[in-house]
Amino acid sequence: MATLEIATMRSRLSRLCQEGQPHLARQLFETLPHPTTLLWNTIIIGFICNNMPTEALSLYSYMRNSSPNTKPDPYTFSSALKACALTRNLNSGKALHCHILRSLPNPTMIVQNSLMYMYSSCDHDLVRKVFDTMPARNVVAWNTLVAWYVKTERYEEAVKQFRMMMRMRIIPSAVSFVNVFPAVSAMRDYRNANVLYGLVVRSGGECLNDLFVVSSAIFMYAKLGCHDYARKIFDCCLRSDTEIWNTMIGGYVQNNLPGEAISLFLQAVRSGEAVLDEVTFLSALTACSQLRWLELARQLHAFVTKHFRVMPVILLNAIMVMYSRCNSIETSIKYFRKMPERNVVSWNTMISAFSQSGLDDEALMLVYEMQEQNFSIDYVTVTALLFTASSLGNLDVGRQTHAYLIRHGIKCEGMGSYLIDMYAKSGSVRIAERLFGKDYTADRDHSTWNSMVAGYTQNGLIKEAFVVFRQMLEQKLIPNAVTLASIFPACNLVGNIDMGKQLHGFSFRHYLDQHVFVGTALIDMYSKCGALIYAENVFSETHEKNSVTYTTMILGYGHHGMGQKALFLFHSMKRYGIVPDAVTFVAVLSACSYAGLVDDGLSLYDSMRMEYNIKPTSAHYCCIADMLGRVGRVVEAYEFVKGLGEEGYVMEIWGSLLGACRIHKQFELGKIVADKLLEIKAANGETGYHILLSNMYAEEGKWEIVDKVRKQMKEKGLKKEPGCSWIKITGFLNCFISRDQKHPQCGEIYGMLVELTMMMKEAGYRPSLDSHLDEILGPHE
Repeated sequence: MATLEIATMRSRLSRLCQEGQPHLARQLFETLPHPTTLLWNTIIIGFICNNMPTEALSLYSYMRNSSPNTKPDPYTFSSALKACALTRNLNSGKALHCHILRSLPNPTMIVQNSLMYMYSSCDHDLVRKVFDTMPARNVVAWNTLVAWYVKTERYEEAVKQFRMMMRMRIIPSAVSFVNVFPAVSAMRDYRNANVLYGLVVRSGGECLNDLFVVSSAIFMYAKLGCHDYARKIFDCCLRSDTEIWNTMIGGYVQNNLPGEAISLFLQAVRSGEAVLDEVTFLSALTACSQLRWLELARQLHAFVTKHFRVMPVILLNAIMVMYSRCNSIETSIKYFRKMPERNVVSWNTMISAFSQSGLDDEALMLVYEMQEQNFSIDYVTVTALLFTASSLGNLDVGRQTHAYLIRHGIKCEGMGSYLIDMYAKSGSVRIAERLFGKDYTADRDHSTWNSMVAGYTQNGLIKEAFVVFRQMLEQKLIPNAVTLASIFPACNLVGNIDMGKQLHGFSFRHYLDQHVFVGTALIDMYSKCGALIYAENVFSETHEKNSVTYTTMILGYGHHGMGQKALFLFHSMKRYGIVPDAVTFVAVLSACSYAGLVDDGLSLYDSMRMEYNIKPTSAHYCCIADMLGRVGRVVEAYEFVKGLGEEGYVMEIWGSLLGACRIHKQFELGKIVADKLLEIKAANGETGYHILLSNMYAEEGKWEIVDKVRKQMKEKGLKKEPGCSWIKITGFLNCFISRDQKHPQCGEIYGMLVELTMMMKEAGYRPSLDSHLDEILGPHE
């Protein structure tokens, strides 16, 4: 073909491909008797540009087989290699590499760069070998190598190669910075982040005003937690496209700054600079979830609905999460049921929402429904199921889930920690121990160690918890915030404040004391060990506080009878924009109950329902019944509980009422409450309520009924768990149990008790016989 004819044909083929008609271009191409290499390149590139890389590879193969006299040139190989990269076809890529070696003794830089890109896309480590064989390397080769190391999470090597490129006097391009920024943020390398951005500023216009560089720099600083630096870069950007707005809004969300995220989202809406897309709305919905502000959630939902003719599934999923976090799980399930199309994420979102809202039975039913709809359970569903099993303490559900993931080969990062946590919370701590000791020895990460420490602590195995904690230190694994939050409760259980102080010092030395989990656990530990002043100090010095931090301090005040302080702290939450949750109300209602602040407590109960849209649970009902009962308003407490209907059919509520009847001598009402209590199946296995009932009858002098209750206890095999007290002397923890003979100094202890008893008698003290407890307890001691 003449040169003019080739140029004309190339133009026609190229135009057809650009118009999205590659098949017409191929039909025209096939009419040519002897197409040249240039025309072959044009049609191959045309198919690649139309996202048809498999057909492009077929054309390359057809070229080699049908036109042996037409030799591929570097552009042919480069295009074919790109098709291999897009299809991630490693075998074809390797075969093409062989063709190149046979056809081109000295491959051009374009071909070698394409080879590196192909191997990188196919996740093969030959990237480095190709790079090392290159006689000369341009910035594209260095960029590909750095990107490869970032992709394979070898961040230090990525930064090292970028530094090497600079030493070789290769001027970095915009892509160079876009590639290396993620490595620096992943390494938490603040110094090099500033150095790299300084290079961007020094390089001037091309990089400084490149939108991809700006977006990557914002993302880097946001991931490093330097949201103020990220915002400065955003504000200095001459022109902001949608991606830059999304990155900055997402950066605020990532740093748990939902207020700033919503503010910037509203600025984007007002400015008109950004075309709001799914990512923009997804970040805004996530920020609203973090704020847990129901009114804002409704307004944002309405705005999103107006923006889209058909709501994308990804946004519907985010809307369900948002409503569940705003304590409106009913709205979440309403929109879930109305979804015209659901994917696996939709089901997992709703199941997780039920689990996190404490609606564990509903979560299990939804998993069953999900399977009925022919959706496969994945690792997210399994994680939610294990969480549900942990919350319920349901070993059967946990075991079935464990068996399912083994049968289907479901694996994910952190699965060991989920299983250990589930078995420990279900009371099977020895199975958790076996998993920790055998199945997850090779890849124990922080989560696995933390789950085992927490499992021992939750099951009262304090010694074992500290042994695992010490083993973790011996493995040169520095405990993180969750580790410390898991081990601090072990100090509570034995009142070991000295160990708690040592751990507090450890957290201070390792800059963990300001972490919200650690601060909250410290407040809990100090308040439960009786050191409320220390708890208050930690609370005031903790910069980052959430609803759990406030709830823990309120609980501390409540347990120490400081109801007014608890109320003041609760009301201060609103001033700081922290929304109380259901547990916060349990804490403040308990504090009102202990302090006798009935009117305040009832007012808070009403505001919980009306102002915060929180549905009361049995724990809240129990607080109200206890609050009224403590101050003698027993009949009012009874009427309140009776008015709850089926919701009040809970052992703890009626048990609290029975205690109030006994304290305030409401024996007739106590009998009605006792009958109701014994109707509840769970209460039949509770020793404490039987003893409370027998004591109440004893105070009335009705010994026949007392004997009947005690006989029922014997028939059911119920025994009172002996109380335990302890004291630490010279580093040794001394435990004391009634009639215990195991203490090494028990002879001396009982001798001292006899002496004290004699001294009390000589001083004129006599035991109180009001309750006739000697007659109740005597035959059984």
